[in-house]
Amino acid sequence: MTRQTQDQTTLVLGGTGKTGRRVVERLRVRGLPVRVGSRSGEPPFDWEDRSTWATPLRGAGSVYISHYLDALPGAAETVGAFAELAVANGVRRQVLVGGRGEPEAERVEQAVQNSGAELTIVRSTWFAQNFSEGGFRDFVLAGEVTLPAGDTPEPFVDIDDIADVAVAALTEEGHEGELYEVTGPRLLTFAEAVGEIALAAGREIRYVPVSMAEFESVLTEHAVPADLVGLLKYLFTEVLDGRNAHLTDGVQRALGREPKDFAEFARDAAAAGAWNVSRSAGRSRSLRSTSPSP
Repeated sequence: MTRQTQDQTTLVLGGTGKTGRRVVERLRVRGLPVRVGSRSGEPPFDWEDRSTWATPLRGAGSVYISHYLDALPGAAETVGAFAELAVANGVRRQVLVGGRGEPEAERVEQAVQNSGAELTIVRSTWFAQNFSEGGFRDFVLAGEVTLPAGDTPEPFVDIDDIADVAVAALTEEGHEGELYEVTGPRLLTFAEAVGEIALAAGREIRYVPVSMAEFESVLTEHAVPADLVGLLKYLFTEVLDGRNAHLTDGVQRALGREPKDFAEFARDAAAAGAWNVSRSAGRSRSLRSTSPSP
């Protein structure tokens, strides 16, 4: 494996997103050079503009890859092309984070592997933080979490665990070629997850199951882009079908510790004020970030 020196920069794509900003924070705490790959970064990086890809790679020794819609058709071609460019520019150490149980996300993985990268794959289940800083947060604030999730259990994973696994793979030896499926330590239905949040927040919050048609109508009403509506429909009707209703040991293998439990996440989020009603930013804005993907 290519050995990265302490003065080489890590490029973090999606560096302002849920997982990416945590990776950036952890690298900076260690005093390691890091470059944020985003449209607002210096230099800017835009997945939809390939002319912006090469400059952020200059001087980099590793790259964290998070593609914002890796479950959508065409993502494999895009991410694979970037991985090939990175390898051509000498950036062989790559850490890819993506969805679990999603065929298109697995095609993204294969495309990056085909680039010749020294790759570590991190597959994640639904984020616990979707309830505290994502599109489900406004539902929690309103006291009713209305989602088409039924009673299918999911091993919600804390994003801090994902970031810790990614940073280990970026900075330590021994992770090349590994595939880490990361989950929380237990299965919960969405109703049970909401119950944990209500307990931590100290107020009544209900889970209200709705049909996909009803949920799709709400998304359309709040002007959520059609591609994201399609992604959410795919995730709720196909991926959330029980295929991921089992635990894995990715966090344990990568970090040598147990993953964070959802109840602990809920207590920490409540203590940080995530569900203080005064902080509400409006449902139409947050529904745009409902996707569990990184």
